[in-house]
Amino acid sequence: MITGTIFAALITLLAIGMPIAFAMGVSGLAGLYLLGGTDTVMGVLSTTPFSTVSTYELLSIPMFILMAEFVIASRIADELYDSMVIWVGRLRGGLAIATAFAGAGFGAICGSSTAGAATLASISLPAMLRHGYERKLANGVVAISGTLAMLIPPALALVLYGLLTELSIAKLLMAGLVPGLLVTLLIAGTVMLLVWRDPSRAPLGQSYTWREKFASLHVTGPMLILIALVTGVIYLGLATPTEASSLGAFGACMIALVRGRLTMALFSNAVANAARTAAMITMIILGAHIFGYALTLTRATQVFVETIAALPVSPYVIMALILLLKLALGCFLDQVAILLLTVPIMVPLVKQLGFDPIWFGVILVLTAEVGMITPPVGMNAYVVARYTGSPVDEVFAGIWPHFIAHILAIIFFVIFPGVVMWLPNTMK
Repeated sequence: MITGTIFAALITLLAIGMPIAFAMGVSGLAGLYLLGGTDTVMGVLSTTPFSTVSTYELLSIPMFILMAEFVIASRIADELYDSMVIWVGRLRGGLAIATAFAGAGFGAICGSSTAGAATLASISLPAMLRHGYERKLANGVVAISGTLAMLIPPALALVLYGLLTELSIAKLLMAGLVPGLLVTLLIAGTVMLLVWRDPSRAPLGQSYTWREKFASLHVTGPMLILIALVTGVIYLGLATPTEASSLGAFGACMIALVRGRLTMALFSNAVANAARTAAMITMIILGAHIFGYALTLTRATQVFVETIAALPVSPYVIMALILLLKLALGCFLDQVAILLLTVPIMVPLVKQLGFDPIWFGVILVLTAEVGMITPPVGMNAYVVARYTGSPVDEVFAGIWPHFIAHILAIIFFVIFPGVVMWLPNTMK
């Protein structure tokens, strides 16, 4: 009864437009009051805020965001796309393939799907349309390429998952790297298949000499070295994600400074943006913890896990149902909301079924990628539509081939979990 009241309160608050951090916090406090009265509420409020903000790994979020802000200020993101065009632009559909690779590169900087889609929409879409690419194809590849930021380190979605589950953020970031690179190749392969079937959708591009290709790395080289350095020190165990994020922010600041692009106004704006985002995410985690305490006291999670785990079916059948539920929720809810609502319940179930929670985090985020492009709430599709002035239906139409490819990728990673876990299992 109390569990139903807590969820009813949460759904009602979300329906009237309350931010999810406050909706979870308020509904969780209401549940705690029903369960233990004022003393229980005050006990949680006196300890949870401090324990949330004192989490050392939480510092990695503003540092990674600050790294992204400095890289954007240096305008290397624009030149990264130009470099990718020089390397693969000669192929039919080469500009679209370059968009996928640039999406991976930008994802390794910003960690935000919508920011990646917005950047690619402003850089690569005009180039593709100017060269005669089919609008549907161009819109689709930009929308899906933006989602790569959710998997490739420093993926903020994986960091948030790690903070909610108290798992190793370093291992989560490394677990997302190989799938992120494979999904990048999958996007490029999907584009090549589409233009092979119908060459009129994209023209052949200009060819470049090897001299020009290597010369293009002169500008983007420092950023690529910085990305490799940040990822490398985490993998080798030389630094924690928090220390690596600080190194990345400092390196990006130096790159912007050397390039003469970092003014005091841009510096202040970058720091302010990082602080705002960190405060928002901290409130989300605080609300999730309060909501989780209420669920724990009701024993709803434990009963649910025990009931589902005892069903006489294969664990893979239950996993398939979980992922189908995630895909369905992705059509209607924001991906952060899905993480916050389902992780406290699903992760204990996944552990009970014998699956690795780090592997599940990557699968969960990959499923969330699909939610970023599926109607009616596919955020990346709306971002692309806004930047191009295209009808959102046209963007969704260009996404469907990538949707099918991503579903196949999810099935592959479920069948072969070693592909996901290989890198974190070999960490120092």
